[in-house]
Amino acid sequence: MRLALALLLLATLGRPVLAEPRFPGAAWDRIPLSQSGWSGEALSRARGLSEAIHTAAAVVVQHGAIVAEWGDTAKRNEIASIRKSLLGAVVGIAVSERKIALDSTLAALGIDDNAPSLSASEKTATVRMLLQSRSGIYHRALYETAAQGVTRPARGSHPPGTFWYYNNWDFNVLGTIFTDATGLGIGDALDRLIAKPIGMQDFRPSDVTYVHGPDSIHRAYPIRMSARDLARFAWLYANNGDWAGDRVVPADWVQSGFQAWSDAGRGRGYGYLWWIGQGLDFPNGSYFALGAGGQYAFVIPDRDLVVVHTVDRDKHYAEPGSRQIGDWLRAVLAAAPPAH
Repeated sequence: MRLALALLLLATLGRPVLAEPRFPGAAWDRIPLSQSGWSGEALSRARGLSEAIHTAAAVVVQHGAIVAEWGDTAKRNEIASIRKSLLGAVVGIAVSERKIALDSTLAALGIDDNAPSLSASEKTATVRMLLQSRSGIYHRALYETAAQGVTRPARGSHPPGTFWYYNNWDFNVLGTIFTDATGLGIGDALDRLIAKPIGMQDFRPSDVTYVHGPDSIHRAYPIRMSARDLARFAWLYANNGDWAGDRVVPADWVQSGFQAWSDAGRGRGYGYLWWIGQGLDFPNGSYFALGAGGQYAFVIPDRDLVVVHTVDRDKHYAEPGSRQIGDWLRAVLAAAPPAH
């Protein structure tokens, strides 16, 4: 026995010792700043920048514990288009259970919309193209920004699968397809498949509401979520869909989501309902969920790090620009200990 232990010790000498992934229980663990290796002075600069961009809550998680936070992290704020990344998680589960096929066409699924309804060419778009925002269907959509309405291409200008346009029609129809395939409303699905398995502290199914209107039959699905719960979701993805040894979202789905299927401009790529941080200042391999008004969930695998930023959209603040958010994130990263 002693010989076997000695041989095992010799075999492991020189190998890096990898810590087991850490996950929060009923509440997040918090590491005192003095023990975290983070710079309090640099974090103070980040907090100062928060005042200019109306930060409602910020959460910084490294190695599975909170190293910094400020604002009301328990308040459920409306998270705008981060809803799409959340929907993507439950769609991935449905795909793994063979309830949704990525290459099913809208024609096969019986998807249409009100007049002017979809053409035969538009109905050749697939679920995969919706996830990539490449459907080529430029029908009016619910819950889109004024800018989206102005920049929307003309109907029929791009065949399905050939052109990327950030398209709320695609995202809303994905919600319809998911509900039709599973029989679950999006609120119940998120609660059952994501929130409960990862122990979200604040989320309730009623935090998902629906927007109806004359422009489309496909409802939008605004979501409210606390910053600390959004950090759990980002940490789930940082761990390839695993939570404390339980498989919540298929790992191959998580990895597919972070392939840049399209060039989204300004140094960004677009995957399956996630933005890819290629060409930006933070480390390679980073990705993020993004919502109008200043809602962000950054996943930075190189640092084993998640950074969440939310704004209270009910107060109708001016949206912080991408440069302001970039400066804020750089200030947060400047406080981190050096990467090993």
